[in-house]
Amino acid sequence: MTTRTATRGQVTGSAAEIYDEFFVPALFGQWAGPLCDAAGLEATSDVLDVACGTGATTRAAASRTGADRRVVGLDRNEGMLEVARRRAGNIDWVQGLAEDLPFAAASFDIVLCQFGLMFFDDRTKALAEMRRAVRPDGRIALSVWDDVGNSPGYAGMIKLIDAMFGHDAADALRAPFVLGHKPTLRGLLTDGGLADATVTTVTGTARFASIREWVRMDVRGWTLSDFIDDDGFDALVAAAETRLGHFAAADGTVEFPAPAHIAVWSGRDQRP
Repeated sequence: MTTRTATRGQVTGSAAEIYDEFFVPALFGQWAGPLCDAAGLEATSDVLDVACGTGATTRAAASRTGADRRVVGLDRNEGMLEVARRRAGNIDWVQGLAEDLPFAAASFDIVLCQFGLMFFDDRTKALAEMRRAVRPDGRIALSVWDDVGNSPGYAGMIKLIDAMFGHDAADALRAPFVLGHKPTLRGLLTDGGLADATVTTVTGTARFASIREWVRMDVRGWTLSDFIDDDGFDALVAAAETRLGHFAAADGTVEFPAPAHIAVWSGRDQRP
């Protein structure tokens, strides 16, 4: 795995399994409902979930739509899609790029993108493609993590990994937060044709069973395996238990703030 691949959030098949089993309930799953709410998703909506990963948000969307509606999850990573298909075979899972969506214009009422925008090769083009795919009265709703400084657990973990394994390894964990600065996000939305999007910051919480499980998910369930071998993993756990132990409660569980920005663009607002 190259540094570029790591910072683009691409994981192996085994990492996708860990991601779905542990990372989704620990971090990502809590955002599926709020993103669907923000999008105003209805029972009559046809929905596209871009960068769907293992499908947590796609499944949430499907649970809110009628059986006759079209719900599609798209991701570039086949390992993620393999897990998604096993979880929900009734959803249309498509391998493809956000920058070149394999759908006709105006195909969907709702386009979702949960924590994927920061990993696209061409973010501006991806946003333009989402706008192309949504119907004139449709909506686009996407989420990105807030600045890492507002997620103290991850700020501490990144600093620790940088000290122990170097800048490239730290960048792989820093990558999800690159659009956390609101002016940066708003500028990107404008460049992608979504200038009128509303941006709201919502509080979330990261929860892990222990410091060791937190490290295991970041290393084995994300993109750090090529930077950190088994010995390095054990060393990181030991260091994290010392340096980051203040995030653990008396029973060993870990919890810290993990806020995100939710941006919503509505085609209805574009009417003259």
